[in-house]
Amino acid sequence: MRDILNGRPVGVHFHQLFMKPNNEKIDYLLEVCSKSLKFEEATESQRRMVASFLKNLCLGIEDLQLVFMISSHELFMKLLTDDERKMLVEQIRQRTSHTNLCTKPVTSFYDIPASASVNVGQLEHQLILSVDPWRIRQILIELYGMTSDNQFWTVSSKWEVPTVYGGIILGIKDNLTRDLVYILLAKGLHCSAIKDFPHAKQLLTSCLELVTEFSPKLRQVMLNEMLLLDIYTHEAGGGVSVDRPPPELVSRVRGYLEMRIPDIPLRQVVAEECVAFLLNWRENEYLTLQAPASLVQNNPYVKLGQLLAATCKELSGPDSRRAAKDLWDVVVQICSVSNQHKRNNDGRISLIKNRESTMGIVYRSELLSFIKILREPLVLTILLSLFVKLHNLREDIVNDITAEHISIWPTSIPNFQSVDFDAVSVTVKELVKYSLKINSNNHSWLIIQADIYFATNQFSAALNYYLQAGAVSSDFFTKQVPPDVYTDQVIKRMIKCCNQLSCHTQVAILCQFLREVDYKTAFKALQEQNGHDAMDSYYEYIWDVTILEYLTCILQPD
Repeated sequence: MRDILNGRPVGVHFHQLFMKPNNEKIDYLLEVCSKSLKFEEATESQRRMVASFLKNLCLGIEDLQLVFMISSHELFMKLLTDDERKMLVEQIRQRTSHTNLCTKPVTSFYDIPASASVNVGQLEHQLILSVDPWRIRQILIELYGMTSDNQFWTVSSKWEVPTVYGGIILGIKDNLTRDLVYILLAKGLHCSAIKDFPHAKQLLTSCLELVTEFSPKLRQVMLNEMLLLDIYTHEAGGGVSVDRPPPELVSRVRGYLEMRIPDIPLRQVVAEECVAFLLNWRENEYLTLQAPASLVQNNPYVKLGQLLAATCKELSGPDSRRAAKDLWDVVVQICSVSNQHKRNNDGRISLIKNRESTMGIVYRSELLSFIKILREPLVLTILLSLFVKLHNLREDIVNDITAEHISIWPTSIPNFQSVDFDAVSVTVKELVKYSLKINSNNHSWLIIQADIYFATNQFSAALNYYLQAGAVSSDFFTKQVPPDVYTDQVIKRMIKCCNQLSCHTQVAILCQFLREVDYKTAFKALQEQNGHDAMDSYYEYIWDVTILEYLTCILQPD
């Protein structure tokens, strides 16, 4: 397919493979063609090349049943005009009439009987490809008209609905309705996952209309899934950089969190996204004051969201340390080796005790996945600050990582040995990496990333991020770098990075930026014989008279 789309001749291996074509090969080839050629995005030239390839394939295959499989495929119908298809049929007729010279007559293309197995196969193939709810329904009706022995929701192994919904859907008594509900939901969730939101909306809306007729429970399930889809759609529209979401959507999110309808299967991801949505749009007042107490107690993510909202809300107030202490205690408990989060069959989180298992894997796959749907800068800054503080408490730490608001957190842990600091270290790295994807110009996050590299002796990478932090906070050094960005500690770490990289002249220049010029380090650096920087080019950036006098002295010829 790559050869065809790029206008190259098809390789000999393909011809060898199709010397003996069969149903499976044709089916697979058509699937590859459909996935390789994005019809709406493809150029006219690419469409014509694939059309020509399929026509030639039909002319090269003797088995007319296989020819019918290709010529009745949805992609084939789109690529070829009516006139081209008629011409192809005429060419196949001529070919069959020519071969009729042999003793055994060959059935012409037009005379092929409508084989039930071929029709079922073709309809199942169309069922897999279609995202049109009306067409999906029509195909299922046709299939059940041919046979009632199959469970058509199993046609594709890629159709998946959440386990928590599976039992109630597969329990629908009418088989056609069961298949239709299952397929519409599976396709809708798939389209949502690949960010094809218009088709997802169309499929889920049709499913909602269908289940409303007979199942209040499934109706609520579909309303929940459509709420999740609307959250995804709004966030994909630009995230926190766009206007606030409509009040109607905020109201629906609150309504979901407060829902108390019995026996409704709930997916944990919907609750997670709802809490993250409220945090991203700074609905701190609701989370801290209006969220029902029973909701906070029963859903760990709502509890975590409430603590984050309270910490953000009280950050500059007199109760900042108390709010931070509550959040700190919960996170320390989560990070303890003896306490792990695992999901029950219904997808909810529960806390279990298991001292011999590794916290890191479970912790990263669940809590970190929740953190990675947060976008509000202050929330991310608070989380980074908390995990950095926790990371700095480990006993073997040599170089602390710096972060904003580090002073609001407690300075000790009651049960120090229980904390899995390896998991904490991994989380800090993952969290700062994610945060910089959200905003690569946040100087505080850049300093954290630089400190992480510095702590692991990756001096070139650390210096790179220290310089980026200075650049974004000073309009690329056209203004002075704020003193809270280039603190003495940051400058000393930049000096060490340059020393380790043998950039000794740069060391002397950086020594001037300290509140008290470090003459000892500067003089030692200027004495070095082997430097990896453009020494003479940097002399004009030395303004300290003492360093200049020393430099003049050591450079003076004997």
